[in-house]
Amino acid sequence: MAHHKSAKKRIQIAERQRIRNRSYKSRMKTAMKRVLEAESKDAAMEAVKKAYAIIDKLVSKGIIPRNTAANKKSRLMRHINSMS
Repeated sequence: MAHHKSAKKRIQIAERQRIRNRSYKSRMKTAMKRVLEAESKDAAMEAVKKAYAIIDKLVSKGIIPRNTAANKKSRLMRHINSMS
């Protein structure tokens, strides 16, 4: 357990950020799932636009690394391109 006031405060802040980051990541995963479960290519394209916006926001906030975001975007586009 932390003994200094500043260390105790950092523990509280880290926990708050962890919960917030978890909710952002959950939102991203849900958006990606909507793309993968889309029935038509048009619906998938609409969903991928929303997913891209969410992924880009997470990168700008520093929640996920830039290369991770690029891999996720690439995976989504590969799925869409494989649809008939």
